[in-house]
Amino acid sequence: MSKYIIVRTYCDSLDISNQIISCLLEKRLVAGSQIVAITSEYWWKNEIRKQEEFQLSFRSRYDLFPTIKKEILNIHSYEVPEISCIEILDGNQEFFDWIDKEVEKGVF
Repeated sequence: MSKYIIVRTYCDSLDISNQIISCLLEKRLVAGSQIVAITSEYWWKNEIRKQEEFQLSFRSRYDLFPTIKKEILNIHSYEVPEISCIEILDGNQEFFDWIDKEVEKGVF
């Protein structure tokens, strides 16, 4: 059985966010995406920073994560972007079937 994941990254540009979303969807590495405007506070180079960002979340499978990460890094504008994934431990089978159906059509 496949491991299903939620992939997350953050961008400071709507344009870069949309490029990442389009790339991953068009290559069928992910079945779907969400984008949310947020305010982030974090340490960077010995300073606390605060900035508006876009949180991107994607539904996919763990076996595709290395390729997803590579594609995000090719587009991302941050020096050190967060690209992380969380395993979906449980869910309805129809949701998992949908992910499988949509990403299996992909040509990477």
